[in-house]
Amino acid sequence: MLKKAKQPLAVLCVIFLMSALLLACGNNNGQTETGNAANTASNTAASAAPSPEASGTAATAETQTYTDYKGHTVEIPVTPERIIYSGETYGDLAALGVKAVGYPLSMGEGQIFEDQLAGVEEVGFPINLEKTLELQPDLIIYAGTDEADFEALFKIAPTVIFNTFAPLEERMTELGVLLGKKQEAESWLAQYKTSETAMWEQLKAAGMKEGETASVFTYYPGDRLFVMAATGLSQVLYGEGGFKAPAPIQTLLDEGTGFLEISMEVISQYAGDRIFILTPVADEAKQSTDAMIRSEIWKSLPAVKNGYVYTQDIMKTSADASTREWLLTELPRLMGGN
Repeated sequence: MLKKAKQPLAVLCVIFLMSALLLACGNNNGQTETGNAANTASNTAASAAPSPEASGTAATAETQTYTDYKGHTVEIPVTPERIIYSGETYGDLAALGVKAVGYPLSMGEGQIFEDQLAGVEEVGFPINLEKTLELQPDLIIYAGTDEADFEALFKIAPTVIFNTFAPLEERMTELGVLLGKKQEAESWLAQYKTSETAMWEQLKAAGMKEGETASVFTYYPGDRLFVMAATGLSQVLYGEGGFKAPAPIQTLLDEGTGFLEISMEVISQYAGDRIFILTPVADEAKQSTDAMIRSEIWKSLPAVKNGYVYTQDIMKTSADASTREWLLTELPRLMGGN
């Protein structure tokens, strides 16, 4: 019986990046308790707050009112200079030419944007409030949704909760506002669209047929097989002008479901004309993947028989802008001109 994954899409990131995140947690053994750090932050913020006399036209010109997707209305800098970014899609910032002062560095291990993290300070996962305070940010962009965390961070600096699992265009547009990079975000999105169209034209000229379907599968430890829908590599494959989703996956897309755990017995219902396998990080999951491709069920799939199966490192199929841009070049190479 199918077990539908109803968790927020953030759970998927935890699944894919579990090894890195556990390492980050281990590195935070010295983290202070939230209450103590928040109190320290509050005292520091109070001592550094401008006097009423200092407020006025100049201050107004340097800030803007922003309402995040959880409903918090915050005064933020128009052009922030010291940003802490705590979320999965750091590659969005990198695509806009922005470097944060702090980030959970373990989230970037093995990612396309990893080389952009040189000089960025580790803030830990969960976020270390003491380190956050030490970095003196003027803006904190936070992917978590816990209200207590938001309140603690807000005592340190203007904080917004950011939906890192929103569609690419929505994320980049919002970041353009938050980072004072509206024009850069618009230009990047326009260039990405042009490159995306060119990639699909290239693949179709090389033999990709109109209406072809594609599927993405990956394993997680515990012999758990997932079919991907509204997340990661699938967001590229099912883009405008790209592959179609098999009917059961299209249903997941229509529902906004990121992924679904399935059994090998029903994989044929989800298998498209082309199959992409995301190579997992954990050895146990790799063993499950190897067992799958040796099975008779797998060998009976049309995509397998036709040689239309492709593998990619799961850490290089994230949904961030830098990875998405890289995939536009990587997909034609991966598919070998088929």
